Amino acid sequence: MSTPQQQKIKVGISSCLLGDEVRYNGGHKHSSLCTRDLSAYFEFMSVCPEVSIGLGVPRKPIRLVGNPDDPDIVGVDNPEHNVTQAMKDFSREKVKDLADLSGYIFIKGSPSCGLFRVKVYNDKGCPQEEMGRGVYARAVTDTYPLLPVEESGRLMDAVLRENFITRVFAYDNFKALKKTGLSAKKLIDFHSSYKYTLMAHDPQSYSGLGRMLADIGKQDLDSLAEKYFIALMASLEKKANRKSNTNVLMHLQGYLKNDLGPREKESLGKFIDQYRKGIVPLIVPVTLLRNYFHSYPNDYIARQSFLQPYPDDLSLRNQI
Repeated sequence: MSTPQQQKIKVGISSCLLGDEVRYNGGHKHSSLCTRDLSAYFEFMSVCPEVSIGLGVPRKPIRLVGNPDDPDIVGVDNPEHNVTQAMKDFSREKVKDLADLSGYIFIKGSPSCGLFRVKVYNDKGCPQEEMGRGVYARAVTDTYPLLPVEESGRLMDAVLRENFITRVFAYDNFKALKKTGLSAKKLIDFHSSYKYTLMAHDPQSYSGLGRMLADIGKQDLDSLAEKYFIALMASLEKKANRKSNTNVLMHLQGYLKNDLGPREKESLGKFIDQYRKGIVPLIVPVTLLRNYFHSYPNDYIARQSFLQPYPDDLSLRNQI
């Protein structure tokens, strides 16, 4: 189900994460994860909103002030230096260029690009209890609420990294499906291929989404596909865990019960149990399952995204 390497996925990114020296202090926040690992599969669209609205490098720092849901951006040293409208105008125009993206990686804490828990100050210069979101980041997420987004620092967490990349590839795969022309069969086949991925992320969602598609022939296909996509991305945003992954592994193991000999069954069962106990990472039982299904092919399992939701080279399951 992963996208072939030659077809890079378009992903937005804060320019400083690519090593561009665009921060207020003239520096950058280079992410080797992005430039070394993800760039093999992602085509990055680099944006620095603050430079784009004419703020120099280096520059006086700015921060969020006022209502956390709709803050102003003003100078730290000079509150009269207000760039709120310029940032909103830029953001409103820039988001029009982002329709082809399948994900976005933001920089932490930025008054323009911060995604989570950005400090917002009151008019006396004191941090407020309620946190906010960068003005540009808010424009992106408001315009594309289903777009997989994450902050670079959080991508250092193996579980969050794997979840984000899974969502990016799923988002891109669904977009590719729509480009080929929707049909009832294609939508049902897509849902079927994500059965075990959905079971790993949100065990209740697969049957719920299946019920949504039950009378597909009686519904407007475009409207149904949009409803399905919303529910799909909401389900995948929930993080898979050892318990849910183990449940999926055991389901997949069941497809081999008539093919494996006693020693093979024992070996597979042992590694699934070791994964459940945290002794080995997820890649170990997954690789064994894939090898067995190579020896004993099953057309239905071959279409399952769970066994390869993204390219192996990303090594995401080696750490979870």
